Amino acid sequence: MDVILVPGFWLDASSWDAVTPPLVAAGHRVHPVTLPGVEDGADLAAHARLGLRDWVDAVVAVVDGVDGPVVLVGHSGGGTVIHAVVDARPDRVARAVYVDSWPTGHGGVINDELPVVGDSLPLPAWEAFEDADLRDLDETLREQFRAIAKPVPARVASDPQQLSDSSARYRVPVTVVACEFPSAEMQRYLESGAPMFAELGTVEDVTYVDLPTGHWPQLTRPDDLGEVLRAEVDRTAAA
Repeated sequence: MDVILVPGFWLDASSWDAVTPPLVAAGHRVHPVTLPGVEDGADLAAHARLGLRDWVDAVVAVVDGVDGPVVLVGHSGGGTVIHAVVDARPDRVARAVYVDSWPTGHGGVINDELPVVGDSLPLPAWEAFEDADLRDLDETLREQFRAIAKPVPARVASDPQQLSDSSARYRVPVTVVACEFPSAEMQRYLESGAPMFAELGTVEDVTYVDLPTGHWPQLTRPDDLGEVLRAEVDRTAAA
């Protein structure tokens, strides 16, 4: 099965390198994505004209470029992106996997509180993150992360999510990989009517997998994340 891997902010396709071996060994075809404006040597002046829809369209193009059903994997802000792709191509997506993220509903934003520099969002100082974000991200990993981090177009974080009025996206099975806080806590918030989980609450088929670590499991627990994804893709392919 074709697996499209969408990174969160500040990361490109290479951030999945340590995660994909179990998927490849199982015979799946992996398509890690580098999103517009995050390419090596990207012109930061171009960030002024890039927004969330550009990222969504880039992933839709990857879906359209392969035959048959796909599994979409989105980490962090990439979860917002893949949900819009599910909305655009619900007949092509066999499963959407949200890694420390969840579906963002119409009108929602990824994070409009991040510090902006010009038209870009550079990786902030570590002090800007919660302790839960940084769990298991030791000094060596922090140095490695900062060395590969790239600024992202600022509008991606603040552009409202644009979804259709179709209910087809709710019939696409979802897996949520819970990292920063347990899936049971997420489900309690959902059941209490927390607005941030309203869109997730409309999905008909949701599987929760706990992978306790910080916000970047592809850095802190890549082997385990790879096995989680392999298991979900295998299960989807066998269905």
